[in-house]
Parts: sequence; C-alpha cells; structure tokens
Amino acid sequence: MTKTKIFSALVLAGTCAFGTQAALANDAGDVYGHLGVAKTDVDTGYADDDTGAYLGLGYMFHDKMGVELSSMTETKVHAEGGTFKQVPVNLMAQYYPLGGIDSRIQPYAGLGVNYTTFSDESGVGSVDDSWGATGQLGVDLNVTQNFGFNAFAQYTDASADISGGNDIDLDPVTVGAGVTARF
Repeated sequence: MTKTKIFSALVLAGTCAFGTQAALANDAGDVYGHLGVAKTDVDTGYADDDTGAYLGLGYMFHDKMGVELSSMTETKVHAEGGTFKQVPVNLMAQYYPLGGIDSRIQPYAGLGVNYTTFSDESGVGSVDDSWGATGQLGVDLNVTQNFGFNAFAQYTDASADISGGNDIDLDPVTVGAGVTARF
C-alpha cells in the first residue's frame, strides 16, 4: 500500500472513531429509559429477597444533571404474623460527573424521594403507604448513540406502619442491571 492510501485509511478511521465517541456523550435534552432486572434485599429479615423487573425513565436538563422516575415490581413482606406486598416508586435527581464528555462509561449518583405503596394485606391490619429518602449509585456503558447497558445499587429508607402493630423499618437495598435506550 502506498503512504497516501495508509494516511487516508487512518484519517477515515480516526474520523469515525471520534465521531462515534462524540455521539456517546450525555447532553442536555436527552430522554432515556432503563429496563432491566433488579434484586431487592431487606436486611431486617422481614421480606422475601425478590427479583423483578425494573423500569426507569429520565430526562437530562443539563449535561451533568438529570431527573429519573423509576419503579420495580412488587415484593412480598412477612411481618406481624401476616403478609403484604410493596411497590416502590422513586423520583431522583441524578448527577453525571462525566456528562458532556465523550466517554462510553457514564457513572452517576442519584438522590431523591421514595413513595412505597402496600397492598394485599393478609393476616395483618391495614398498612399505610410510606414516604422516605432514596439514594443510588450507577453506571451506564454506552455501546452506540442510542443503546447501552446499565447497572446500579440503591438504598431506600422505607417503613411499614401496620395499624394495631409496630412500625417496621424495611430499608431495602436494591441491585439491578439492564439496558439503556436514549432518544
């Protein structure tokens, strides 16, 4: 091969590589979704360790800041001689320290509020819905401009107030992984 062909091939390869990387940056105005599997562990010993589906929808209002609404399928809890089910819903502000930078790896930290609903009470009185704080650490691995993988760990301050019984601190730790789609 001649030097001109080699130089042309290197310029073309470099342009493609840097063009692809620039498209992988988190930018203000991006809408994204996380879909995956999550496992919840309540270390108080009251709940089943459950694995279920996880869904999160978010919006980047700045290159480094976004907001996400997320939830997971219900978890069955055994307490006070009966059972009930819980479904968490989280609203979090998220900070991406590498946002706006051309990087395939985008770590993030989230902090927000959790609302947990309780249902299907059996053998216990009614359980009041719960409000609490939640925090999350995660990472997105961008494969293409619109597709990637996601992994996270989350702690939630949640308690169950059982009528005629005790308040039970559930405080679940959730670990999950899945795919990310950006629009």
